Amino acid sequence: MLFRSISADGTGMQETADMLVRWIEELGGTARKVATPLHPAVVGQIDAGKPHTMLFYGMYDVQPVVGETWMVDPFGGEIVDLPGFGPSIVNRGVMNQKGPLASLFNVLHSMRDATGTLPVNVKFLIEGEEELGSRNLPGVVEAFREELKSDACFFPFLAQNQEGRVITYLGVKGILFMEIVARGGDWGAPTERAVHGSNAVWFHNAAWRLLHALSSMLTPDQKHILVDGFYDDIVPPSAEDEALLAKLIDTVDPLDELMKHEVKRFKYDLDGVDLLRKYLYQPTLNIDGIISGHTAEGTKTIIPHEARAKVDVRMVPNMVPERVVELIRAHLDRHGFSDIEIDVLDAYKWSKTSVNSAPARAIMDTYRQLGHEPEIWPHLAGSAPFYLFTDVLDIPVVLGGLGHGGRVHSPNEYAPVAGLKDHEKSIAVFMYRLADELAADDAGKQ
Repeated sequence: MLFRSISADGTGMQETADMLVRWIEELGGTARKVATPLHPAVVGQIDAGKPHTMLFYGMYDVQPVVGETWMVDPFGGEIVDLPGFGPSIVNRGVMNQKGPLASLFNVLHSMRDATGTLPVNVKFLIEGEEELGSRNLPGVVEAFREELKSDACFFPFLAQNQEGRVITYLGVKGILFMEIVARGGDWGAPTERAVHGSNAVWFHNAAWRLLHALSSMLTPDQKHILVDGFYDDIVPPSAEDEALLAKLIDTVDPLDELMKHEVKRFKYDLDGVDLLRKYLYQPTLNIDGIISGHTAEGTKTIIPHEARAKVDVRMVPNMVPERVVELIRAHLDRHGFSDIEIDVLDAYKWSKTSVNSAPARAIMDTYRQLGHEPEIWPHLAGSAPFYLFTDVLDIPVVLGGLGHGGRVHSPNEYAPVAGLKDHEKSIAVFMYRLADELAADDAGKQ
């Protein structure tokens, strides 16, 4: 049975969560559907009687299909022969993240059928709101903190690129996502509705107000954020990370990113390790979009009474979102924009796992055992709520597994069938390697 689990509108969310509970129970485990203010999470476990426990984190929600043209039914689970990739599943969520999640359950069934047991005890935390910013996941983790405690956390992920290189990320940046809003008020713009544009000669405009507030926070060359104290908490890369950066430059050519994203030049006149260091260790203040006034076809001269900007900040160690919001609020007040509103929609901090931790050693050993030398990054430039594992549950987390996929959040999202089979094989090897590495850590402590 195929389930559409679209968190944006709620389609199939309850049914898919129920299915995941059944899957865990069919493996001899226990599971429950945990209600949240929006979509349920699934918490469960399989006690194999082993000395160590691994927590599997996953997501069952996907993005909606709106205004997209697909070569097949986007929820049909069809196999298509794709040029350069061969037989591939083309389906919304096959890479992000239903394909890896289904692969995990296939592996667990195969292990139980072949050996009657698992190399480690397994716990599950599967959420239904990742595509909405995991807004209720912190509450679930806090409520089940004791039940979720494990020795390591693993997020199944198709880690090979189109050329077959295996890329390992040991962490993520934090994110702060806000709406910054200018509304008409005592300072002079219309307060309830847009008015005729001829009044611009003597009325203020909310759109201009917002643009001036935003431009006060960044230099015109977009290289330096002007919010006082913004950079104060940042720590430089550790010696461990610097060693990883030095190795990365042997296999990574930043110029490839220009071609991939159809960009003519970088913001900074840097190259090599210096450019990679900027990419990974520099925070950002980014405008995602601006909404105000008349944006449809044709002419309509108005003064808008409201203007909104979607803004995100990517945070590096040791920045925390609460402090960043305080700094931006103080900056706006200090520059005469106390009327500008800040509405925080999503926020969580960065997360890091050591390259020497048991799960990191296990995932790298897995790749090498299967014939691949991994490309190890200190962390991802993007964000995920991994701090819940490293900071709240105090366990190291890694993401990975063989296999390739692409076109995430886009029409014709795909994953080659051969790569999904490799993904399942790599999960199985990883579980055994993790058991060995955790045992080695125990021996080293004695």
